[in-house]
Amino acid sequence: MSAVVIDGAAIAEELRTRVDEELHVLRLSEVRPGLGTVLAGEDPGALAYERHVRRLAEGLEYHYVHEHLPADVEVADVLATIGKLNADPRVTGVLVLRPLPSHLPEADVNAIVDPRKDIEGQHPENAGLLALGRPRFVPSTPASCFYLLDSYVRSIGEDPHAYYTGKTIVVVGRSASVGKPAQWLGLERDATVIACHSRTAAAGRLGEFTRMADVLIVAAGVRGLVTGDMVREGVIAVDVGFHVLKDEVTGRTTMVGDLDFDEVAAKAAAITPVPGGVGPVTDVWLIGNSLVAAALAARIEPRFGTDG
Repeated sequence: MSAVVIDGAAIAEELRTRVDEELHVLRLSEVRPGLGTVLAGEDPGALAYERHVRRLAEGLEYHYVHEHLPADVEVADVLATIGKLNADPRVTGVLVLRPLPSHLPEADVNAIVDPRKDIEGQHPENAGLLALGRPRFVPSTPASCFYLLDSYVRSIGEDPHAYYTGKTIVVVGRSASVGKPAQWLGLERDATVIACHSRTAAAGRLGEFTRMADVLIVAAGVRGLVTGDMVREGVIAVDVGFHVLKDEVTGRTTMVGDLDFDEVAAKAAAITPVPGGVGPVTDVWLIGNSLVAAALAARIEPRFGTDG
């Protein structure tokens, strides 16, 4: 089998059109989204992502504020910085960039963000709403996984509202930002959902479960974790992993994911690449969530994100 490579960049452009259309409607009501980002430290990936988010936001004429704190910042100063963004009426969405320095308690940071500005859905209130099937914000990465999946399902003439019923979705990874929300989104689609994680792999049982997958979402943060012998023929595979490899001789860098792409693609019906798969859609979804926050602040019912 030769897998269809799902073009995340093209699908992200379609999603960007939806954001533009809803933004136009909001502007008629004189609503302007505002995005505030918080970064502690100098993690290269977080720095690069902040620059990318800034370009996206400013390209749509969002109000944009960035707070860059030192790596050794005190917890109280981080919470105060987020509190300042919570209180700023021009900022309708707040994004705390990861990874956080190890001394900062992530649960405390998540809990201090105003839940109506928490565009990544990490506040306990928003996580609870998502788990109950009543999301205020769907976290951008798991939302993007299913947006890509739905796009592929439509391309083969199937209805996404019915396709997942009775299918087995295996999610590898249990983070609060990706793995667990992906499990909840799968359950909302009436799929049978199997959750795997590092302990599953440590017990030597990961392949036992991944071979059951009709749809496989891998967000473990381990390069090449899932190989061709660990999937069944016809699987639809979504790779959330992102790892930068540097050739020590040439100095050139390449990006790979949590899947062994060539091996899995040889058996899959469809697969997302790295780069160019989940990432581009995630970026646009995040900007869309900022738009949703602005609409909610203005007491306008948002359309973005309501239909998956």
